[in-house]
Amino acid sequence: MGPENRMPDLVDVVIEAPVWAAHDLAHLAEVAARATLDHLGLDAARFEIALLGCDDTRMAALNSDFRGKASPTNVLSWPAHDLSAPQPGTRPSPPPDAGGTVAAELGDIAIALQTCQREAAAQTKPFQDHVSHLLVHGCLHLLGYDHISAKDAALMEGLEVEILAKLGIANPY
Repeated sequence: MGPENRMPDLVDVVIEAPVWAAHDLAHLAEVAARATLDHLGLDAARFEIALLGCDDTRMAALNSDFRGKASPTNVLSWPAHDLSAPQPGTRPSPPPDAGGTVAAELGDIAIALQTCQREAAAQTKPFQDHVSHLLVHGCLHLLGYDHISAKDAALMEGLEVEILAKLGIANPY
């Protein structure tokens, strides 16, 4: 397929930690995000996501600034819209569609390289599978899913398992 027929990217990736380039974060993100939206019946061509591939130092600063926790975490998400479900265990509202040829912003995600590496090694999972899981997880957060209550966690984790299975990735739980 020539460049004129290429599908527009769903995920706009900014690589702040150059080591991410060796892991093809842009490809992993595009596949994970498209699989997530497709699973939920959303047209990926109508939306966009911004992703920051960073290191633990940057993630610790972001986690401190936005969550008051001065340590790195694996992934953070900033939804563009509050799509929260009306009751625990129910599906969130669908994201607003900008319509026409304009893609609607779903929000931003940051993912930390060293934390992902440590977690994958500790859980004896392939690194790319773990990163794909976290990207699906982050996308679901952008779409209003959460894991605060047990019912919400069960719904979100069930979706993650289903989406990852379509990608050939084993149940991470």
